[in-house]
Amino acid sequence: MSKWLQSGRRRDVCVLLVADGPLRGQQLKSRLEAHYDDRLEPKSFYGSLSALVDAGFVEKRTDGIHDVYALTDAGERRVREHFEWVRDCVDDPDGDR
Repeated sequence: MSKWLQSGRRRDVCVLLVADGPLRGQQLKSRLEAHYDDRLEPKSFYGSLSALVDAGFVEKRTDGIHDVYALTDAGERRVREHFEWVRDCVDDPDGDR
């Protein structure tokens, strides 16, 4: 598994972007906080986003005064690969494929 997916927060950011499409940074942070039922420190959250942008899995563009984030093709491919792995593990928890 790629190192970027070893971080649950990065993985969850990408999952939200697959599900909801491009989102402003604050929208993304709010949805993640609602899922976690906890407040995220902005510096930590935006650091995770920057790492995903730097790795080429998320792209950032400016729309007026807002930064908008979307998955790249590589990011979507990785999320879908991870989903397949999770589904395989859940469908066959003993590994008797």
